[in-house]
Amino acid sequence: MKKNVAHKFGQGLTPRQFVESMTQNQQAFESWYERFAWENEEDKAFFESLNHRDDLRVLILAADWCGDVVRNVPVVFRILETAGIKTEVLILEDNQDLMDDFLTMGGRSVPIVIVADTGGYVLGQWGPRPAHVQSLMVAFKQENPDREAPDYESRIAEVRKAMGQAYGEGTESHAVIASELRSLLSGL
Repeated sequence: MKKNVAHKFGQGLTPRQFVESMTQNQQAFESWYERFAWENEEDKAFFESLNHRDDLRVLILAADWCGDVVRNVPVVFRILETAGIKTEVLILEDNQDLMDDFLTMGGRSVPIVIVADTGGYVLGQWGPRPAHVQSLMVAFKQENPDREAPDYESRIAEVRKAMGQAYGEGTESHAVIASELRSLLSGL
């Protein structure tokens, strides 16, 4: 049976409300938002073509303390603005019931972008980070299942550094996120 998130519609923040309510990382978030630019005109045209659709809704599970939220959600906001898709942000700490339906490898990782129809039926999801960055964490967790291991913290610090390098110095990941979201939405 498909997941349904209709009970969460109208409970979230608008993208602007989310940014205004941030108590951490607001300046960095806004900087990534301002730095977004379309690198692929075909991606831009695809998202512009969605403006006529009124059958899609997006919920984003997020937390302002999370580095992946700060890096990825501004890009997602810009893409969804271009698409004209109604978007709400649900704060992780206030929506753990929903978060538990969208775990990543058994853990609560954000952001999670949930695409649903107007009835709330989930059509797809994206997150918590671009696939090439997430693959590093997947490999790490497979190789390091014991969180109590004496070297776990130093090893996770190493993989987090590698993930930062995989994101790139600038906006390289923005085009990747656009492409991944296009792949997700193109089948709907």
